[in-house]
This record gives sequence, C-alpha cells and structure tokens, in this order.
Amino acid sequence: MHKLALGLAAVATIAGLAGCKGSSDKPAGDSAGGVKIGLITDVGGRGDQSFNDGALRGLEMWAAGKKYTAGGYQPLPDAERVASVPATLKDVSITPLAVTPVVLTSKAQEDYEPNLDLLVAEKVDLAIGVGFMIENAVEAAAKKHPQTRFLLVDSPLLDARNKPFTLPNVQTVVFQEHEGSFLVGALAGLASKSGKIGFVGGMGMPLIKKFEAGFIAGVKAVNPQAAEGAKRVYTGNFDDSASGKRAALDLYNQGIDVVYHAAGAGGLGVIQAAKEQGKLAIGVDSDQAHLAPQNVLTSMTKHVDYAIYTSIKAIADKKWQAGDSALGLKEGGVGMAPVTVDFPNKQEALAKVEKLRKAVIDGKIKVPSTLEELGTFAPPPIE
Repeated sequence: MHKLALGLAAVATIAGLAGCKGSSDKPAGDSAGGVKIGLITDVGGRGDQSFNDGALRGLEMWAAGKKYTAGGYQPLPDAERVASVPATLKDVSITPLAVTPVVLTSKAQEDYEPNLDLLVAEKVDLAIGVGFMIENAVEAAAKKHPQTRFLLVDSPLLDARNKPFTLPNVQTVVFQEHEGSFLVGALAGLASKSGKIGFVGGMGMPLIKKFEAGFIAGVKAVNPQAAEGAKRVYTGNFDDSASGKRAALDLYNQGIDVVYHAAGAGGLGVIQAAKEQGKLAIGVDSDQAHLAPQNVLTSMTKHVDYAIYTSIKAIADKKWQAGDSALGLKEGGVGMAPVTVDFPNKQEALAKVEKLRKAVIDGKIKVPSTLEELGTFAPPPIE
C-alpha cells in the first residue's frame, strides 16, 4: 500500500471566500499556521457518499483531523478517525497533519475555474480539483498561476487532441477503475441467482466506460452467459439520485438481481431501489454498505482518500513533485470492499475472486479498459 504515496506538497489557513459561485465550507475556530490545503468538489458535491466524500475524508478527517458540521469544523475524535480507515489501509500510517482545509463546493461546471482562482487568492499551498470534469479548469488555473501547486484527481491533463501532457506545477492521479470493477463483476456473476446482471452509469464518458468494460469482463470471467445478456444504461448525469433510482427499478423489474453503479449521486438512487425491491446493488468509489447493509453486495473502492492524504503529507514533508500517477490493484489504488451480505457458496465465490485479483496483479489477466477491448476479451482459466 505504501506505493500509493504520490508525492505532493502544500501549507496554511483561511478566513472567508466572498463572491464564490459555489459554496464555501469555512473552518470554524482554526488558528493560522500549518498547512493550508484547498479543495473544490465536482457537481456531485459533499454528501454524495461516494467520490467527493472520499476526497473530503482524505483531506478533512485524515489530514486535518477534523469533522465538518453545519457550524464549521470541529475536532474529530481519534476513535472516529481510526474507524474511518478501511481494512485495506490498516497497515499504513494515517495520522493527522498540521492542516487547515479550505473546501469549495461547486454547484455547476462554470464554478470550477473561479473556485480554483479563489483558492489561489487565499494563498493555499495546494489546490485540489476532484473529478475528471475539472480537468479544463485545473489546466487553465495552473497556467495562470504557475507559482501555485495543483492536484487533479481522476484525469490527466489533456491537450486539444485529447493527448496527455504535463505542467511543472500540476500532479495528476488516475485510477485503474476497470481493474477494481473486474473484481466486483466477478462477484456479481457468482452471487446472482437469476443470472441477470445490470450496470447503471452516469454520463457516457470514456472514464465511466472503463467501469462498464471492467465490470462486464469480470462477469464474463465467471459467467459468460450472464455477461452476454447484461443490461447497461446511462442516466446522463452524476447529481440526480432520482434518475439513478428510475434506471435501477427498470432493471430490477426485468428480473435483474444485481446492479453495479458508476453514477455519482445517482448511485444513491440505485441503492435505494435495491433496498425497496429486495435486490442487490454494488456501490462505487467508497464502501457504500452502510446505506443498505442487506442490499449492498460490495463496493468497488477507489482510494481517493489515501491518494489525497499522501499528497498532503508529501507537501508537509517538502517532497512534492509534479507528474502523473496511475493506481490500480497492484498499487492498492482500487479494490473491493468487504462482502457482508450472505449468498449461496459465498466462501467459494470469494476464493475465486481472490484468485482473479492475484492473476491481474501478476499480469496473467489484462482487464479491458474500453468496450472495444471488452469485445475481444477472453479470460484465461483460473485454477
């Protein structure tokens, strides 16, 4: 897991952010001095129980040791901080740093660049953009403010031809979501009683297609017939739980009994539909089992929280470096949350998923990251 250390850097505190198009989560009662880290969410925002909340956990709970409430930041009890660290990260050191968080919630995509500019004006030592939709804004802000360091999570910088490039004041972190999705796909194929599987995506972008391709490949590795008939739908957004619920209800009504979502806040609706229908859902980005303990089979976890934490720690240690990082199963950047739901032959299924995980890490299986690669994917037999 120590391979997740990304090497970034930042320092200090904030007062107010007047004129912001989004909303400011201002710290309450913090004194100046220490590391000041700025972060802007994407439109999914705080409370999505998924990607944005994972990023906020890494900054607020782990790096700053604080809990955000309606009245501002309060000290986070140590026991609560420790409990927030997933089992897959228990072997690494996560201790609070001298950090003051500055969080801006973006209400629309037009808020991204102005919010980054506001963080720069507040002299943050690191400005973090959370989500691939913020890529253009980070690129523009980094070029305007070459003395400020930026972290872009979930996308590389892309030129006009959609080719990755670098800037000397930007670090990017991407995740091999298809590899984590492969594991939960295999579990879905083994846990399904009907042999009917579904996928609900947000917007039909290449990043979300990675989730889809990896998931269906995982199903194919253990249940080719279920993979062939898998239903896949997109809501067209990441911030509307109602659209996710409608999509999931439609799938469940077709006899599908396991649905994986990569739909941001729309996934909350997917999980609610599973709860109402007595079916199974698979969460994403963070462990979402607490939302419906009897209905969330597992979650594909992306350690956005730890990626951000280690970046901040590198800043505090004055070891920041620009550049790109890609984190998959081997690096511990993605994984599968604990499976607490019971189903027939559960232990045998988990053992098979573990064999598949090791095969990916060892290079014996190359998980498809696009639908084109999925079309020719033929998983090797796993003893």
